[in-house]
Amino acid sequence: MFDIGFAELLLIGVVGLLVVGPEQLPGAVRTVMAWVNRFRRSFDQIRTEVRRELHNDEIMQKLKAESQELERQVRDSAESFDRELQSLGSDDIPTRPSPHRSEESGETPPESPADESDVGTPKADSGASGDKQSKPA
Repeated sequence: MFDIGFAELLLIGVVGLLVVGPEQLPGAVRTVMAWVNRFRRSFDQIRTEVRRELHNDEIMQKLKAESQELERQVRDSAESFDRELQSLGSDDIPTRPSPHRSEESGETPPESPADESDVGTPKADSGASGDKQSKPA
């Protein structure tokens, strides 16, 4: 990790012995090693987390590509289905718009024949509009 040779390690030991003293040197070495181990564990956790996130990003990219491919296939299938329906001879089959489709498109469905027969007869007014109608005698 640090590429420390025997000479450097011996020099660090001698300086530590002179600075800390022979009685406190083992405790100081344990404290330093505890901090080094904490640093290593933290570094390993960070490295593991980064690898996990990179793996998750890779999976998300694969899923996104697969969903786009599936969406394209569905769109192509729908277009080919529409073409097949049109090629079957839509001129032979009379089409009536369904009430559900016309509501979605904003159009009103065509009136039924019973509604057309009532066109000539006046409808009774409830009188809420304020106009008085004359009643036939």
